[in-house]
Amino acid sequence: MDGDHLLDAASDFAALGLRSELLHALSGLGYEEPTPIQREAIPPLIGGRDLVGQAATGTGKTAAFALPLLQGLTAGALTGPAALILVPTRELAEQVSQAVHRYGRDLGVRVLPVYGGQPISRQLQVLRRGVDIVVGTPGRVLDHIERGTLQLGEVRAVVLDEADEMLDMGFAEDIEAILAETPDTRQTVLFSATMPPRIDAIARRHLREPLRIRMGRETAAADILPRVRQSAFLIARAHKTAALGRVLDVEAPQAAIVFCRTREEVDEVTQSLNGRGYRAEALHGGMSQDQRDRVMGRLRGGSTELLVATDVAARGLDVEQLTHVINYNVPSAPEAYVHRIGRVGRAGRAGAAITLAEPREQRMLRTIERLTGQRIVAEKLPTVTDLRARRLELLRTTVREVCEDDDLERFRPILDLLTDDAEVELVALAGLKLLHDANGGDVDEPEIPSTAPPREREHRRRDSQNRAAGNRYDGDRRPRPARDRSSGDDITRVFVGLGRRSGLRPQDLVGAITGEAGLAARDVGAIQITDRFALVEVPEAAADRVIRSLQQSTIRGRRPTVRRERFDR
Repeated sequence: MDGDHLLDAASDFAALGLRSELLHALSGLGYEEPTPIQREAIPPLIGGRDLVGQAATGTGKTAAFALPLLQGLTAGALTGPAALILVPTRELAEQVSQAVHRYGRDLGVRVLPVYGGQPISRQLQVLRRGVDIVVGTPGRVLDHIERGTLQLGEVRAVVLDEADEMLDMGFAEDIEAILAETPDTRQTVLFSATMPPRIDAIARRHLREPLRIRMGRETAAADILPRVRQSAFLIARAHKTAALGRVLDVEAPQAAIVFCRTREEVDEVTQSLNGRGYRAEALHGGMSQDQRDRVMGRLRGGSTELLVATDVAARGLDVEQLTHVINYNVPSAPEAYVHRIGRVGRAGRAGAAITLAEPREQRMLRTIERLTGQRIVAEKLPTVTDLRARRLELLRTTVREVCEDDDLERFRPILDLLTDDAEVELVALAGLKLLHDANGGDVDEPEIPSTAPPREREHRRRDSQNRAAGNRYDGDRRPRPARDRSSGDDITRVFVGLGRRSGLRPQDLVGAITGEAGLAARDVGAIQITDRFALVEVPEAAADRVIRSLQQSTIRGRRPTVRRERFDR
């Protein structure tokens, strides 16, 4: 990395009061400047304030709370963990744990993710050796507390990340029980994408005069992006690189900028696109000014068609022929989205802004829609069939353009020779095949697994919540009957050998399935609880995974019998 850029990046974060070990780690990870929430949250958190932050995934909130936790931490100084981070899912527990480990690598910090779906014996071994920070789902954290394997008496800070999701999944009572095990003198930090009254109630009970931060308050003029076609594809992280190539193949941009979060991501995406046959150039803060100038010269000259860049590196760029802006991730702040896609659609020109969003980033897309006052259309990822049709369409367009060329007569002698042995139509077809093959030929690549569009997933989540709510007990109210398995849906009912006599609640099952099996709460269907057992609907495709995970887990202090529902009872 260029020395001047390293100093600039370090000084931006140093201004927030971070220690040198953290600055070194951030520079090595390619972080170029703090996001808005990091600028607002880090200084008061370092100062010991409690904080309530309304921010969606993708705003940089993990670093906003993790860096202050690490700031005052001395590895191994306490017999128990110094900090506890509660998250709703195992996937997020892994992500946050990895991020904290990367930030604190120069501090020797010991971080342990605690969630279901992995052998508890390994967690017990690590806990016995000692950890500094625990990142976990409420169900598994409470399980360790009840076993006596996790002592929270020395905890100095607790973070509730994505608090609204945890409440939606039925973890409210678990969170209360966990907080009761921590010292009253702890620092408490709460982040949530939404702020319903129940979140505010938790803040009032457990936080002391918290500072309140809300991202995305500003509004943008409705006509700020008048001719920009805005769309989003919901893509699992594992398939994002392939999805980017597929989108570019179908869109065939004249010139495009692909925005990434870090320098490492820029380099990886650039390499991938060049391997797919594109002429892509990287642009990030690790490059000298001469390197930047050469890259921009090639883009403006047409020898490069794709620029892969970070926000900081792309500041001030104005490429006249730019037709597409592609967000490889949902931007870290809504305002950044507006700045990015404002680069197309200038001077009355039409343009396209395309975002590749992971399922967990849906809320951020809705926040951006509120800021811009414009809809981001959720689209289905192009299939291999779509890509083949697009290539044939481009072939037809190319041939039509060449037909208007005045310089065709010089090829007539070749045509005359060829038509001595074959029909003109056959010669034309052979020429089309050669041209088609020269442009990549038939697409031969696997389909990318589809993910439901954001609004469809939201509707499913609400439907699931409504079903779950209908199955909760209220005095003598009976649970709503579960859907009949013969309805034709790909749904399986799972038998769990615990019921009302064991104190089983619907949220216990939802929490166990999401925490242990990694299934989203919205995919848990109707729940029916009797005195001795419970039945819960899950997608057929995930049924075996759910059963295996629940068989190895503890619910209400017991390890229940779990199997598919039998119909011979």
